Amino acid sequence: MSALEEKFDSFKLQHEESDGVLVERPASSFDHKKPVDRTTTVSLSKTSSWIEAVLQDPKNRLAFSALSSTNPRTILEKPSAILKDTQTTNVKIPFEGSPVTNQRSSGRCWIFASTNSIIETADEEVDSRLINTLMASPVGDGGQWDMVSNLVQKYGLVPQPLYPDSWNAMNSSVMDSLLTTKLREDGLRLRELAASHSRTASTSITQEKEKMMQDIVRILALTLGPPPGATDKFTWEYCNKDGKFKTLSVTPLEFAGGLNDTHGLRACGGTDVQNLFSLVNDARNKYNTHLTVDHLGNVWGGRPTTYTNIDTTTMKTACIAMLKKGWPIFFGSDVGKYSDSAKGIMDTDLIDYELGFNVKLGMTEAQRLLTNESAMTHAMVLTAVHLDEEGRSDRWRVENSWSETAGTKGCFVMSDEWFDEFCYQAVVDPTVVSKEINDILEQKPKVLPVWDPLGALA
Repeated sequence: MSALEEKFDSFKLQHEESDGVLVERPASSFDHKKPVDRTTTVSLSKTSSWIEAVLQDPKNRLAFSALSSTNPRTILEKPSAILKDTQTTNVKIPFEGSPVTNQRSSGRCWIFASTNSIIETADEEVDSRLINTLMASPVGDGGQWDMVSNLVQKYGLVPQPLYPDSWNAMNSSVMDSLLTTKLREDGLRLRELAASHSRTASTSITQEKEKMMQDIVRILALTLGPPPGATDKFTWEYCNKDGKFKTLSVTPLEFAGGLNDTHGLRACGGTDVQNLFSLVNDARNKYNTHLTVDHLGNVWGGRPTTYTNIDTTTMKTACIAMLKKGWPIFFGSDVGKYSDSAKGIMDTDLIDYELGFNVKLGMTEAQRLLTNESAMTHAMVLTAVHLDEEGRSDRWRVENSWSETAGTKGCFVMSDEWFDEFCYQAVVDPTVVSKEINDILEQKPKVLPVWDPLGALA
């Protein structure tokens, strides 16, 4: 050991614990040949002393009385945050305030290309992380914008009154459970067939997959009701915004295409919804890059789920430009963080955990994503923003899908600080961002694993 190492060693301390008492002794008495035991056990006496110390403080006794008898988040909400989070805004879309939807006990189903994914990954071990993830949720409520685009392109759209919600559409857990069990069983069977690598097996795989998909379609048709055919005409009677009676007879595919330019039904003020793309703010990855998630999709061979990763300021600027054009914004966020669904508030200053528990929570956005503390858990719509005198966003108005009993007639107010921390995705038109941002879509995307938080289904 060198003189420098000896000098440094003399200042090191080894810590020992004896029934809650911390003892310090010079590190020179530490046996360097003996491996360090990094495990510790919290003794009963230490736990008891900690609890006793907590209850000696009158403030903690008051906190115990309040926090143990009701939802701590409700107790710790700051009145100042509630007062400042108003629904008034100075930039909003033309049709803001239209009746709010109610998804009820569902996230709206998205059927992934599960069987093809299982065949493609047949060489993977069945207990590998990839297969485990695919089997964990072969079908789930929730989805991404590119999945919406795929469904609209393939099947079209119909007005909601012509294909109303069934009970299972509003309460999807039983249906989802049956589909999950069936797809897991089918996945194991397809893996067995794929493992044989014979021409006969290839034919069997095709035939078996056909039967399996018939089973899935049967379950969905019986629980949700047979959907309108993509090329079958429907007749819709409605009143336009001027109160004039109208009749429309088109196919679902024609209706979806006509939303942009005909029938007086211009969606989003004229933007082509098929050109919209996702901006995301993922601080773990380099900004101004193209991202995608492996095995995340709902139509085999369809539009992949991709994201343009940019900083928050660029995302906000694009969102403000969208709203000024009168266009609503599909966005994904971690809706449960620092929010009150009854009051319709999302604000990082809303709940004072430090006041109640004397703890500070200070993870960065990147750290929350890395530790699975946060993800895109819900998709909503931005309909308005309040700008200060310098044109900077101060608060945002959000239309949710939890009925008009949530928030203010179904709408929430989101603070600008909450946007910074928990808004991960915004779907925008190419015209509201620079050419440089648009060009990122031409890059070969970085592929994230299917279990990545960015692939969570909002």
